[in-house]
Amino acid sequence: MLRVKGLRLGFGPVPVLEGVDLRVEKGEFVSLVGPSGSGKSTLLRAISGLLPPEAGEVQRDFGLEELGFLFQEDALLPWRTARENVALGLRIRGLPKDKALAEADVWLTRLGLSGLGNRYPHQLSGGQRKRVALAQVLAIKPRLLLMDEPLASLDAILRTQVTRDLLSLVEAEGIAVLLVTHDLEEAISLSDRIYLLSRGPRARIVREYPVPFSRPRDPVGVRTDPRFGPLLRQLWQDLEEVSPCVVS
Repeated sequence: MLRVKGLRLGFGPVPVLEGVDLRVEKGEFVSLVGPSGSGKSTLLRAISGLLPPEAGEVQRDFGLEELGFLFQEDALLPWRTARENVALGLRIRGLPKDKALAEADVWLTRLGLSGLGNRYPHQLSGGQRKRVALAQVLAIKPRLLLMDEPLASLDAILRTQVTRDLLSLVEAEGIAVLLVTHDLEEAISLSDRIYLLSRGPRARIVREYPVPFSRPRDPVGVRTDPRFGPLLRQLWQDLEEVSPCVVS
């Protein structure tokens, strides 16, 4: 459903990304890992249409209105309640207010926030705000969900809880996901495939890893699988090769 071919993109004479090729199939969960500064977030913005490529192309078999984007910081409007925030995308798409709010309530319930719909963002915990942001994106029923480390600010327990809910919902809805993460264990736990970007500038995809775990999947339980450790070690080894530590 998504193809990136020969993508080059930058903000000056030297490109951040060059010759990037990747794909995401229908209902597939793909993670993108790589050194800091390798252009992972830039690549997501090119896929979303926010940044035009200098060369190459981004092919989508769906419209941009069917794409969801979860950023590192939630984009909740502070003057709107949780249910009003969730309903916002639906209202923009023309759904009547009462139906949009009713659908927002459904998604808040699915994400464990029943009874909190009339609270404002400042009245919610960090984990609750992340769930509202997730409900806001999932309510529009995207075909592809782009995620730029949206859970990085959460503590380990909350992150695990929200991750489980996320995985369960995208599996149930058949939503494809492209996740940028620095957490290699998270990438393995969630993904069907993982791409490794080289160090920038001129970063490119240097390796692709199939993840051997079936679905539906428990993102915590798979970490005890004997195949998990070797794949994690391989990822770390390859990441260190493309991002050597310089000691002066």
